[in-house]
Amino acid sequence: MNQNTMKKIFTNTGLYLIPVFYFTACNTPMNTKENTDNNSLLGYDKNLMDTTVSPCEDFYQYAAGGWMAANPLPATESRWGTFNVLDKQNNEKIRKLLEESGKTEAAKGSPEQLTRDFFQSAMDTATREKLGVAPLQQYIAAIDALTSKDEIATLLGTFNQSGLLGLFSFYVYTDAKNSEYNAVYVGQGGLGLPDRDYYLNEDANSKEIRNAYIAYIAKILGLIGEKEGTKAAQQVMALETQLAMISMSKTEMRDPEKTYNKKSYSAFTQEYAYFSWEKYFANVGAKGINELIVSQPDFFKQLKNVFAKFSLNDWKTYLKWQLANGLSGYLNAEMVQAGFDFYQTTLRGTKEMKPLWERAVNMVNSNLGEPLGQMFVKQYFSPESKKRVSEMVEELRTAFGQRIQKLDWMSAETKVKAMDKLKAFSYKIGYPDKWKDYSMVEISKTSLVENLIHINQRENEIMLAKIGQPIDKTEWGMSPQTVNAYYNPTRNEIVFPAGILQPPFYNPNADDALNYGGIGAVIGHEFSHGFDDKGSKYDGNGNLSNWWTENDNELFRQRTQMIVNQFNSFEVLDSVFINGELTQGENIADFAGLTIAYYALKNHIDKVGKQIASPDGFTWQQRFFMGWALVWAQNISEKELRQRIITDPHSPGKYRVLGPLSNMPEFQEAFGCTKGSKMQADETKRVIIW
Repeated sequence: MNQNTMKKIFTNTGLYLIPVFYFTACNTPMNTKENTDNNSLLGYDKNLMDTTVSPCEDFYQYAAGGWMAANPLPATESRWGTFNVLDKQNNEKIRKLLEESGKTEAAKGSPEQLTRDFFQSAMDTATREKLGVAPLQQYIAAIDALTSKDEIATLLGTFNQSGLLGLFSFYVYTDAKNSEYNAVYVGQGGLGLPDRDYYLNEDANSKEIRNAYIAYIAKILGLIGEKEGTKAAQQVMALETQLAMISMSKTEMRDPEKTYNKKSYSAFTQEYAYFSWEKYFANVGAKGINELIVSQPDFFKQLKNVFAKFSLNDWKTYLKWQLANGLSGYLNAEMVQAGFDFYQTTLRGTKEMKPLWERAVNMVNSNLGEPLGQMFVKQYFSPESKKRVSEMVEELRTAFGQRIQKLDWMSAETKVKAMDKLKAFSYKIGYPDKWKDYSMVEISKTSLVENLIHINQRENEIMLAKIGQPIDKTEWGMSPQTVNAYYNPTRNEIVFPAGILQPPFYNPNADDALNYGGIGAVIGHEFSHGFDDKGSKYDGNGNLSNWWTENDNELFRQRTQMIVNQFNSFEVLDSVFINGELTQGENIADFAGLTIAYYALKNHIDKVGKQIASPDGFTWQQRFFMGWALVWAQNISEKELRQRIITDPHSPGKYRVLGPLSNMPEFQEAFGCTKGSKMQADETKRVIIW
């Protein structure tokens, strides 16, 4: 989410638990008509390459250096890759849809009316300037009216119902150990910086960011009328630092066993009795809670001391800051600019704000994704693409099964369980069969913050209705226009929105090798998440349950540790290294996904029974790997790179190419890389998993 214009603190969404796996895409226009003429299929554009570099020394530069040279980092971006280009193209399509819908009458509550009017309220800067920070005043007054810390629970419940504030997370999602039903979860929260490490690290860069953050807090508090801004900002920083100190690290949170701690409602409210949970749940609108899953018990245990340590006035200041920071992107230009200056420029290195229309499109996308998605797929989604990608999913499933059966380190007993899980995978492609209903939401053309609150309240209603109910397997965790894909371990499903079924991931007019190196590797990546260090702890029914023998689990751990060690050695900036523990799930999935896609393509070629003539002079093996490299072509600011090393479970794009390929004999054979070349890992360090 864009933190300067799209800062919206969700305390009520189960999406936090869905591993979301980001990829990138390209600026080739989408042609939705299938091309069956093999002689005219598109090959790899040599202008994308840098042939002054050997593919065996730096394949990333060799395959995509031309693209990177021709696509410098725009002033409005902190990272610019083929994904961003495709995302911008989608935004332009969405803008056209929204502007066209504004020219005709639309039924109240229809997707066209909801998205059009929300878009217009985001574009209405005159009203936003006139209102200033007035939309916050009723909430600030409620905070000022607090007479004791006991009343904070009631206020948080009321505010959370409208999607405001975020001292902790509260959401309803699939029970990880009873995957047919939904459960209530609570987890840590309350930080304004991207991760707890920003508060705790003692390097010069972290200290500089903390000083800038205090100045930003003071700026926001001043804009909403708070006196003694600097002193108040320091108190907010002190409070958030205490929250950071009791928070679990991102690496620790990768272990689903550690974050699954089920308690009865009575046990939970008694153990954490320093907070009036009954009042909180009553005011957030939650009924019928019998059990809760506590993601970070130590956080809630130690939160008692944080409550006691700070005065009521300190908590009031903190809550006002949380409120204003969360809504700043929806207010007047001064508030928007302040948020941009810190979250985008200071933290990420972005020099200029995106144009208003693009920020407004992002707001609609983030808040009314499904109604907008209904319009998007009608206009831009290709049924032919869905059919072919569905076929590729099954081809990848077959290839993965073949790889499992050939493993020499896995026992027959575990192989049976692995095959059972693979067969149980379900998949979704394109868009939901059933859409969420927002027709009753009041959306006007002028009241942006009110519109946001109304949408949040509807989201809260949808979420609360799930408490204790069977899961809805038709539900999606992404809108269809999203350029992305994901694996959901509690449903054992892989999902590919329409937005990603475009070049360079999938192009019906491209050679098969490029498509298998793109969307094929994406499919393999998502399949592989079911068997990475985290996903492998869930069975085929989506339950957190061990299906490994003890010996096989240890052999698997030894292999995953090798990939951790490999990525720990990658130095992305001076003395800045990839966190191999944090990124291991994605690194495993990249490596395994590429391997599976490669052999699925080989099976496909064998099935066709003939080699298709090369459209570009490269072999199919070479084009396959070049297709993957293009997916990750990007330029990135140093600040953005530093932030991602701390917060992102994905490795930087360059190393998502160099790391996996250096482990693959198939790559070395394709390009004739010999022992000692940089693109061939040392035999003692080469990773072999799937």
